[in-house]
Amino acid sequence: MTSHQNTQTMKPATAAKKLGVYLEATPAEFQEGVVSRSELTALQADPPEWLQELRRNGPHPRPVVAAKLGISISGLARGGVTDALTTKEIEALKTDSPEWLQKERATQAEVRKEAARIKDKKTEKDQKTEQ
Repeated sequence: MTSHQNTQTMKPATAAKKLGVYLEATPAEFQEGVVSRSELTALQADPPEWLQELRRNGPHPRPVVAAKLGISISGLARGGVTDALTTKEIEALKTDSPEWLQKERATQAEVRKEAARIKDKKTEKDQKTEQ
């Protein structure tokens, strides 16, 4: 008896998230279909022009916008940014550097510093335990 391996598929929203692109900006055929794991792998390995263009110029989804600005997604919301932004809009925000963005970047820097401190403390504790 042979086993049949079903092709795993995902919704377009899941595939867009994995590709780091804004679903509403993708082509209609991408939005309306399902994406198999092999298709996703092919898109990641050899992105078509539309995918390269979206990654380069946007509009970008909020997680990508937050990463490009060096802040959290919550920080975006606190700053009033609720929509996808293009690369030009992100660069303009960086250039203008509004007060809320400076504050969120400082907050994010503190969060990273604290995470590093905790990690170092845990490593130190683990080393003492091994001795």
